[in-house]
Amino acid sequence: MKSNMENFFARLKGGKNVFMICLSVIVLGLVSGFIVFETTKASVTLVLDGEEKLVDTHADTVAELLKDENLSPDAHDYLSHDLSAQLDAGDVIEWKPAFQVTLSVNGNDQQVWSTQETVKGFLENQNIELKEHDEMSVSLDDELKEDMTIAVDEAFKVAVNDGGKQNDIWTTSTTVAGFLEQQNIQLGELDRVEPGKNENVKANSEINVIRVEKVTDVVEEPIDYATIKKNDSSMQKGTEKVVEDGQEGKQEKHYEVVLENGKEISRELKKTDVVKESSDKIVAVGTQVIMQTAVKTSSDSSTPTKSTKSSSSKPEPADDAKKSEPKAKSEPAGKAGKVLNVSTTAYTANCTGCSGITSTGFNLKSNPNAKVIAVDPSVIPLGSKVFVEGYGTAIAADTGGAIKGNKIDVFFSSKSQAYAWGNKTVQITILD
Repeated sequence: MKSNMENFFARLKGGKNVFMICLSVIVLGLVSGFIVFETTKASVTLVLDGEEKLVDTHADTVAELLKDENLSPDAHDYLSHDLSAQLDAGDVIEWKPAFQVTLSVNGNDQQVWSTQETVKGFLENQNIELKEHDEMSVSLDDELKEDMTIAVDEAFKVAVNDGGKQNDIWTTSTTVAGFLEQQNIQLGELDRVEPGKNENVKANSEINVIRVEKVTDVVEEPIDYATIKKNDSSMQKGTEKVVEDGQEGKQEKHYEVVLENGKEISRELKKTDVVKESSDKIVAVGTQVIMQTAVKTSSDSSTPTKSTKSSSSKPEPADDAKKSEPKAKSEPAGKAGKVLNVSTTAYTANCTGCSGITSTGFNLKSNPNAKVIAVDPSVIPLGSKVFVEGYGTAIAADTGGAIKGNKIDVFFSSKSQAYAWGNKTVQITILD
């Protein structure tokens, strides 16, 4: 019995040794395999979006390495090696994921994928070269970020005439208003710009800035004196005598003058100030007519007479020559009144803008043979009878917008007569 037990334990001990040996062999194999596995890995550096990571890998290619690292590069991403490239120990594999930015060139927007780090690098990658006068919304040294907007406005040249001064200016503005603001060109209240502010600007456009100003011009002018002729019965007809010399007056005319770029465009009379009144020239016109009476003379003839009764006889007037005695008779000397030299034009009842009815209500169309003139009522009162040299005696019965001062408009019934009269200066006499 005892010997059987000893045999059993002896066999058990021998089996245990075999198991331990086998287990040791397995463990040794695993450890050796692990050591071999680890020692056969290749060490590479993986740069992920700027951060370095040391990786020991059994991957043969870049694609296998990225797969092992659960990385899936996109078509727009930056990868320093091709996916099919073989891996060698010490390789540095760089991967940058791409992101989108908005690129706007002259207002045209587009979405662009990029892996660049700065705006400068981005523009170089897009083959965009900034010129001296171009403008950009960001700086070249700015960091490129996802969803960033980069606006580039390319400059072009336009011709500018500002108040008569010509210049060529580079600009990126696309409207006239924007150009004026960009160049700090201020417009005055009366100034204008051509083309208008809302118009577009493009290369080689011409922009004209017209500087407009209103100034007052005071012009001193003489005031002609009138000649007043007065009938004088003590003077022989046909003679005249200056009783009082005329004196010119003085007036100041205030004109509103419009200048564009320094050149006069228009002027309008705003007011007239009389500095000194004129003094009329007084002329005496003789009206005395000298008349002579002719008397026949005959020789004395004495005839004796008989008288039967005394009688007294009235002596006959002698036939000797009787002397002629002057006899004065007063007659009108023609036209007498205020005399003016005036400029004249002519018009008809059917002229442009004419109604045929004068300002005093006289119908010219119904009275084609009437002698009528248009006057400035401040010079010749309406209703006055006026003698016009070369026209005759007329009635001042009309006015006109252009009839100012010493100027009249003479009425004719036909255009041919009006054209024949034309423009001329004549002398008139205001009879009453």
